[in-house]
This record gives sequence, structure tokens and C-alpha cells, in this order.
Amino acid sequence: MRKIVAGLFISLDGVVEAPDQWHFPYYNDEMGAAVDATLGAADTLLLGRRTYDSFAGAWPDREAAGGEDAPFAKKLGDARKIVLSHRPLQFTWRNSEQLPGEFVAAVTALKGEPGGTIGMSGSVSVVRQLLAAGLLDELHLLVHPIAVRSGMRLFEEGEEAIPLRLVSTQTFTTGVLNLVYAPAPAPGQVGYDEVKGHLAQPTP
Repeated sequence: MRKIVAGLFISLDGVVEAPDQWHFPYYNDEMGAAVDATLGAADTLLLGRRTYDSFAGAWPDREAAGGEDAPFAKKLGDARKIVLSHRPLQFTWRNSEQLPGEFVAAVTALKGEPGGTIGMSGSVSVVRQLLAAGLLDELHLLVHPIAVRSGMRLFEEGEEAIPLRLVSTQTFTTGVLNLVYAPAPAPGQVGYDEVKGHLAQPTP
């Protein structure tokens, strides 16, 4: 079964919207390596339409320009790109296609196909759907030490909690935290009476 790995830039107060407006001061080689581990190592990209449009409007030109980011742009261009949208799409970026059929069934079938890791970047609404359906295998959060204080948060108000377990952590020299989470079983019902024995006791 293939693994779906999603990477997001996120502020300390949970904002994931328009990271290009606040995250570049924290971008260094450490973050570049983390992004490459999520996207560059994937042979398939799963993207929402808005993220795809943003990528398709920038990366092909960067590849053609031959600058220092051209090798990464070529990786993205060579990868299979699958776009989720409710309306028919036309593509100009190579190796792009639309995910057919009902969301859960189509993504489940995609995970069952031969191939390597399926990478994601941005596409917050898709990440939410995958988490809700139990189809996301890893959530990579690059937590920036800034409170943006406006914009869309990763998690909306909802009825059901989404339990996760921490897989790994890394602290960059910029203060960014690279946190990797995976789905976890729901925790048991625990209240104050069950945990009060863990309170620090006064020193005699």
C-alpha cells in the first residue's frame, strides 16, 4: 500500500493560508531538505485545484529558466500530478491528470496502485478530507515561530477530535519545528482524578 505524506507551512497560531507572505524569512537549507523529503522524494503528487494552479503557474517557468531551483522544478514536472476538483480541468503542465470518481474510493484505489510515496503540499481542504477518512499516513508540519493572527487555520471547528501521534521532531536554526505526525487511535476517557497523582509534590 502506498503512503500519502502531506507537508504544510504553518504558523504558531495554526495559520496555513498564504505562507508566501510570512514564511520566507525562515527558509534555509534545513527547510529545503525537509520540503524535498516530502515532495522531491515522491513519484506522485496529490493536489487540490488551487494549489495545482499555483504550482502550474510557476514551476514550469522556473524549470525552463534554468536557475538554481530548476532541478527541483524538474522533479515536480517529472512527477505524476493528480488534481482533485469537482469540475472538468484542462492541463498544460506535463504528467497532470484529474482524480476520477468519488473521493474516498478514488484515493483508496490510488494508494493500492504500484508506485512510491504520494506527496502533498498545501491543499488544506484535501488534507482535511484525507484525515477525516483515515487515508493520510503522515502529516509534516513546519511550525514557524510567528503568530500570523489572521487567515485560514489548518483545523476548522468540528465535532470530532482528530488524534495524532508524534513520529519525529527536528528544530531548525531559525526556530522552525519540523514535526511529523501520523494517525493514532482515540485516547481513552481520562479525567482529573486519573492524573492528579502525576502532579509535582512539594519538597519536604
